[in-house]
Amino acid sequence: MTASTAATGIPGYVAGTWNIDPVHSEVGFSVRHMMVSKVRGRFSKFSGQIVTGEEPLNSSVTAEIDLASITTGNDQRDDHIRSADFFEVETYPTMTYHSTGVRVAGDDYVLDGELTLKGITKSVPLTLELNGFGPDPFGGTRAGFTATGEINRKDFNVNFDAPMQNGGVVVSDKITLHLEIEAVLAG
Repeated sequence: MTASTAATGIPGYVAGTWNIDPVHSEVGFSVRHMMVSKVRGRFSKFSGQIVTGEEPLNSSVTAEIDLASITTGNDQRDDHIRSADFFEVETYPTMTYHSTGVRVAGDDYVLDGELTLKGITKSVPLTLELNGFGPDPFGGTRAGFTATGEINRKDFNVNFDAPMQNGGVVVSDKITLHLEIEAVLAG
């Protein structure tokens, strides 16, 4: 697909095929820990492609995340998350996301898609913010996106539960997803 400026009402919008730049992007999450605080983590290895359509609602995304690349700032915790208690990375090394559509919901764009984790695929909508499109100092064109969403870890067979004395659990079921994506227009 060749790049072209779409008459979309989105300033600087460019239709085309984009490769996610992992150096300038972040795929992260947060989860309630011990019922009192949140632990944040991210994945350092991922790849993907975004296709922005002439009409923004005809756009699509595919992404693959290397689950072994998880980092939460604590090596012992990261090793535990890689284990069979959580991700079971020896059997399921990657998590994938494939969009199924883009829609408008109020003032927001929503990216509908399917997340596959531990061999289980579920629909996961992401609230999408278009941060901008523009030239980079190397003669290329870049685009920026922010996406947020939530999943229940137990929907993906991540069932580790460590009860606490007060009746709570060490790790909540709800996981909040945070993505800051910068992409480079291909060829």
